[in-house]
Amino acid sequence: MKLFDWRSLVVSSVMVGALAANAETRPQYGGVLHVAMRAAPTSLDPADTTQPESFARRSLTLVMFDTLVTIDENRVQPALATSWQTLQGNQQGNQHWQFRIRGGVKFHDGTALSAETVAASLRAANPSWNVSADADSVVIERDRPDPELLAELALPRNAIVKRNPDSTPSGTGPFHIVDWQPGKKLALAAEENCWRGRPYLDAIEIELGKSYRDQMTALELGRADLVEVAPEQTRRVSLEGHRLASSDSIELLALLFARDAASADEKLLRQALALSVERGSIRSVLLQGAGQAAASILPNWMSGYGFVFPTDPDLPRARNARAQVHAIPVWTVGYDGADPVARLLAERIALNARDAGLSLQPTASASADLRLVRIPLASPDPWIALANAAAVAGIPAGVPAGKDSGSVEDLYAAESAMLATQRIIPLFHLPVSYAASATLKDWALRADGSWTLADAWLGSGKP
Repeated sequence: MKLFDWRSLVVSSVMVGALAANAETRPQYGGVLHVAMRAAPTSLDPADTTQPESFARRSLTLVMFDTLVTIDENRVQPALATSWQTLQGNQQGNQHWQFRIRGGVKFHDGTALSAETVAASLRAANPSWNVSADADSVVIERDRPDPELLAELALPRNAIVKRNPDSTPSGTGPFHIVDWQPGKKLALAAEENCWRGRPYLDAIEIELGKSYRDQMTALELGRADLVEVAPEQTRRVSLEGHRLASSDSIELLALLFARDAASADEKLLRQALALSVERGSIRSVLLQGAGQAAASILPNWMSGYGFVFPTDPDLPRARNARAQVHAIPVWTVGYDGADPVARLLAERIALNARDAGLSLQPTASASADLRLVRIPLASPDPWIALANAAAVAGIPAGVPAGKDSGSVEDLYAAESAMLATQRIIPLFHLPVSYAASATLKDWALRADGSWTLADAWLGSGKP
């Protein structure tokens, strides 16, 4: 009779367990990822300016389309452009750029990527640019030196698109469109011949126009793998054990006036309003500690000087400014009725204003004297973020003519000029947060608040 060696069984069990663990930590091909988001775009064209800017739109764009370059940890990396150079030996400096286009890349419809198609795509997104094709290169000429051009080309709105006659956009990204129901649903499939390699996921199904509450319910019931989390809900979601990921503070929450101040009295009243807001208590109570109180357009991590703008209320100064005005109008302050915390924020700001002797009336109407707005900052590059925020707010950008140094002093002067218009009152800088199921592996957040799924895969959900 042969004796049973229990030690061999132990060793074998350990080896089987180790192999299973290693298999789980290795990326696996296959599976359908389910995503939900609040945004409900009706167009997938990155250059369509009729679509409101959102972090969700950025994420969708970069799943389907590629840019000439990408920025990874403040380093410019080649993408559809393999190399680039500026014109040397004259006074033009950063006005003239040449980009060599990557060969062997195909759009999702099977046509080859060409310099002509790239140039046409960039012209559509930037009508003021002079863009031309030169053999296998694209040449971009600006009317002034533009040291931020590489960062601009990395923006999702500058993704390269082949616009087909039926208005269907075709890209070169890791996923292509299978089913598109504008404002409702987007189904994507893995691009087998993607120049970057086939993604691990077989498909992505995205439900659009879903509230934060509906998204979290879908995650908890296993119907979604990746959802958005409202800033004020991040602490609760984390305490409940969900896998949470948050960006740096990349969204500006602000009060935006519909027009310029019409008189000196109105300027005094706007100053009084800015001085009356109790950002600290609002952040603690309504935002549950999320983000940072702000009196600057750019967050401190981006500019380095955001802390110099005082965020504490100053009721004596607010009341003094108010006392210099005899007729006090009733201002309507608009908010997004679909945002569950927006009404509470507007009401709290109205109470603060009342303490200073002002009169604000919150309304969900689209027409108001000023609005509570969320402005997604376009880029980690401060100059681009500032210019984009100015465009969204309808304020002169304040960028000095001939700016080519990119100095902090110039940036501070430009932002101060924008704030001096009294069109905008910054309140908070907020992060973008997402919750993911335990099965979703190796997804990541970009610095601009969007997510990337090119390397994501679905596992068993075990740690």
